[in-house]
Amino acid sequence: MTDTIETRCEARGLRMTEQRRVVAVVLESATDHPDVEELHARATALDPRISIATVYRTVKLFEEAGIIERLEFGDGRARYEDADRDHHDHLIDMTTGEVIEFVDPEIEELQERIAEKLGYSLKGHRLELYGVKRRKG
Repeated sequence: MTDTIETRCEARGLRMTEQRRVVAVVLESATDHPDVEELHARATALDPRISIATVYRTVKLFEEAGIIERLEFGDGRARYEDADRDHHDHLIDMTTGEVIEFVDPEIEELQERIAEKLGYSLKGHRLELYGVKRRKG
């Protein structure tokens, strides 16, 4: 990631209010995949005047501008992450809801081979694996 969310917003001509800057900082510092309610809680810790409606509008604006990506992991909650992060895939623990990011060169190569075999040049993909922890024993 070379730029901040704020600088990418400005480069796309988005007007950056103080509250939008706070949401951008919260998104930038997230190491997980927060939903709007989590973003709101983190943003109000920095600026108690930010309403949940402002967070919803800001997230929608950032998403439409291609600044952040919307992720849906089957739990009914839209979650978000910076669209400018290095490529990775997700493993979702169906028991806890934990989202584990991973990169596997073998999977990446296999996807390229499959696309090529079917006559395509792969331009992108999103892989989500869903599982439960195995019991030890």
